Amino acid sequence: MPFWDRLQNFIDIATRRTFGAVFDALAEQKAKRDEAAFSIALIALSAKMAKADGVVSDDEIEAFRRFFSYPESEARKVEMVYRLAQQDVAGFEHYLARVAKIFEDDRQVLEDVLDCLFYVAVADGVEHPREKAFLDKAAELFGVSPAAYRRLRAVHFGLDADDPFVVLGVEPEADKVAIKAAYRALVRDHHPDALIARGVPAALVKIAEARMAAINTAYEKAMTAAA
Repeated sequence: MPFWDRLQNFIDIATRRTFGAVFDALAEQKAKRDEAAFSIALIALSAKMAKADGVVSDDEIEAFRRFFSYPESEARKVEMVYRLAQQDVAGFEHYLARVAKIFEDDRQVLEDVLDCLFYVAVADGVEHPREKAFLDKAAELFGVSPAAYRRLRAVHFGLDADDPFVVLGVEPEADKVAIKAAYRALVRDHHPDALIARGVPAALVKIAEARMAAINTAYEKAMTAAA
């Protein structure tokens, strides 16, 4: 079934029943965890993320529209999913747990989702305490490693951005062989082609650009320090 038809199908399920029923449908279709499944999870969590500070700002909505590109002819469908998720009474942790379950055997996809949530969180230029708590909980429930979480924060907030070893996930005493191995593993997981293979929509592959830029810079600095 084409992507936009699947999206409409999920909207119909949410309208007739609850948004939780959409997650049930996704869980039952694990073999079809593709662009549509990733998109539904991302739209729903982004909607909850935007409300984390108690106010849905125009900046946050615009940021979502900016990185989740879609044709104007399909805008109504995306906005409908966003609105239905915001209106759903289920809490943040409930949504996070459901998404974690759907992608439980591919943790890298969950890191991709978390990266997008960081993008939404920084849209208004401020990391609100409730947004930080949401991101922290997402990392915990998604099983994202401390090193990966700190790497994402470095990309979006500059935290530890001057510490290449944090970004690469190696010890400061690591030699060039270990640094190079860590770098190659990260490139393998974060290259745009790898994201597409995991079902990340092509329009969202640009989230890999900032990650790869941070990884490349960290690699250069780490190799220089180890010289």
